[in-house]
Amino acid sequence: MTERDHYTILIASYLEPEHVERIRQVDARLHVLYAPDLLRPPRYPADHNGKDVERSEEQEQRWRSLLESAEILFDFDATHLEDLPDLVPKLRWIQATSSGIGQFVKRRGYDRRLPEVVFTTARGVHVQPLAEFCLLSMLMFNKKLVRLQRDQERKHWERHAGTDLDGRTLGIVGVGAVGAEIGRMARAMRMHVLGIKRHIEGIEPASLHLDELHTLANLRDVLPRSEFLVLTTPHTPETEGMLGRDELELLPKGAVLINLGRGVLVDESALVDVLRSGHLGGACLDVFEKEPLPPESPLWEMPNVLVSPHSASTSNRENERLTDLFCDNLRRFLNDEPLLNVLDTERLY
Repeated sequence: MTERDHYTILIASYLEPEHVERIRQVDARLHVLYAPDLLRPPRYPADHNGKDVERSEEQEQRWRSLLESAEILFDFDATHLEDLPDLVPKLRWIQATSSGIGQFVKRRGYDRRLPEVVFTTARGVHVQPLAEFCLLSMLMFNKKLVRLQRDQERKHWERHAGTDLDGRTLGIVGVGAVGAEIGRMARAMRMHVLGIKRHIEGIEPASLHLDELHTLANLRDVLPRSEFLVLTTPHTPETEGMLGRDELELLPKGAVLINLGRGVLVDESALVDVLRSGHLGGACLDVFEKEPLPPESPLWEMPNVLVSPHSASTSNRENERLTDLFCDNLRRFLNDEPLLNVLDTERLY
């Protein structure tokens, strides 16, 4: 990279002032543009889409001027998703605030329309909250949380027996950073952990906190052993629809499905049927084929289903972690070193 006096960064979604200042402090060559009055206001901590608001003509002109000067974007501009490539002639790099941006980039045609731009994901930022959600999901069913809540509402006292996780088998489909952390937590609970990963050559299962490691080709062998199955794999042509009726019925009777990946990994209508039949003991779902989940979906009212509004990864500490990642990548950028989490636009992760 040729040495220059400054590089212009535009922060395209709300970020707390202390984190903006941290970015400014990385290097004197960074010219950081931040105009919170032009951004969608957050509805909750670490909301990067924000509440929809309409800019005045003068505000829109200001915003377009900022986009025109930007060489680096922190986050995609949610207000110009369609025409973003036409508004950023100097852009070289976008640091995303989400990990699973592959299909989004492909769907918007950014890989074609911004061929010289590097996209980096937020891989690693959401590891802890997602792994904790998985642990919550398993404990919720084993400790009969729904029954406890129902009985408390009725002021009904009736002793019963739950169970524990010791010796239970967990299958993890997609052992990246999130899957490995789930494995670590599960093994701390003395569970037996099976992992599925696209490439396993030369990888010791123990290095990923697993007891066994398999490829996706062995999915149908792993399913009958998985009392809990968690999906953390990205949405790719290979993984779309990977769990249909046949695969779901291969899970042991009473098994629990936890989907933290993408809704299209699972045939949702088949999932409803297998839950209704009693073959599956339950499902904890953070993602769905259509989001928001339509009111008419039977999943809303099923007593053995936990519906999470794509929020398992969200934490009020997220922006702190995103800023840590961005600052690290900025130093790498300035030192002409490889950036972390570069998106492969062919593999889509």
